[in-house]
Amino acid sequence: MRYFRFNIYICICFWLPLSYLFARQDPVYQSLQSLVEWFELTIGVPVERKYNNVLFGGLIGSLFSLLQFLSSPLTGAASDYYGRRPLMMILTVGLMSSYALWAVSRSFSLFLLSRVVGGVCKGNVSLCTAIVADLGCPKARSRGMAMIGVAFSLGFTVGPMIGAYFALNPGKDEIFYLGPAVLALVFSAADLLFIFVMLPETLPKNNRVSSVASGIQESMDLLSPLALFRFSAVTRKEDSPKDSIQNLKVLGLVYFFYLFLFSGLEYTLSFLTHQRFQFTSMQQGKMFFFIGITMALIQGGYARRIKPGRQIATIRMAILMLIPAFIVIGLAWNVTMLYIGLLLYSFAAAVVVPCLSTLVSAYGSANQKGTVMGILRSLGALARALGPIVASSVYWLAGAEICFIVSSAFFLIPLTLLRHLKDVKKD
Repeated sequence: MRYFRFNIYICICFWLPLSYLFARQDPVYQSLQSLVEWFELTIGVPVERKYNNVLFGGLIGSLFSLLQFLSSPLTGAASDYYGRRPLMMILTVGLMSSYALWAVSRSFSLFLLSRVVGGVCKGNVSLCTAIVADLGCPKARSRGMAMIGVAFSLGFTVGPMIGAYFALNPGKDEIFYLGPAVLALVFSAADLLFIFVMLPETLPKNNRVSSVASGIQESMDLLSPLALFRFSAVTRKEDSPKDSIQNLKVLGLVYFFYLFLFSGLEYTLSFLTHQRFQFTSMQQGKMFFFIGITMALIQGGYARRIKPGRQIATIRMAILMLIPAFIVIGLAWNVTMLYIGLLLYSFAAAVVVPCLSTLVSAYGSANQKGTVMGILRSLGALARALGPIVASSVYWLAGAEICFIVSSAFFLIPLTLLRHLKDVKKD
């Protein structure tokens, strides 16, 4: 349910509240809007409300990702001491409070505060992967990571439609975003009840770190990007084999570069489809519905059946498919050609992250899984914060074709990095 809640938020946050809260002349909104307008002027974005809203939404999204970058490793390290279940419940309560703030917000400042609280509490996503990483069977871990991907894809598909329905059909004398906010709050409460009743503790006490201080101290290494890429919170453990650390560093770089490039090009899809094909919001919604359904089918039917030992080959194949996918999208002169590129794009999006998560989950001792998966999630959050900024700058400065073709060529970087895994001993 957490993925439905998140995508309901996406639908409402990135276009509906902006025009409403803009009318309220909120000083925080005006300050951020000035920053967006400066960015638009710098990179040459046409003066159009739709582009402005996409960029403003991207700014809020980058803030959200940066908060995840900071919170995920701390959450993971704390769960290595306290256990997964109590941390998951605490973070779910935090998310409930963020949706409650959203529901009662009557200014952009309060709305932004709700997103800050939500961003800090989104460390529960890395906890989900840590819970799967606790599973001893490699096949079970692979299926678990794939099912997390399925849940995200279904949320990506259904969440915006639910949010749009409630927002466009408010009750009498009801603010349009109250319905989606209350619905997200209800989903959170159901999530909390499910965790309390059904979720067992996956990290036994005898497998936890000796003190919370050691876990938190290690996680502080992750506040430095350099330490993050070095997996410093794991390398300082005496029982960490050299081969495992080398694997983690390489996989972390692959994960970062993949998401940096992927999230940037994904973000510019809204610009491309509106500028070249004059897509309306409804048509863009149908496009993302197609992407989400395709991803869910691939993850449910193919990704969860990938055998242990085949993940690296699958990742290589998927990233190789992304290169022609983005070239086709960047050069598409009709909608049919666009959707052919999106089909290839959806396959890669469905398998790369689950496979990388499965590979990384095999490393680290039992009392390091939360920290390891928190590191990985932090790398992804940092990539998602920076990727859209760089890609949108290239898009408007150099043009859509150059942006997509040149960016697709940079996928050779994670492909090259993967070659360094072949002589590294795997756990």
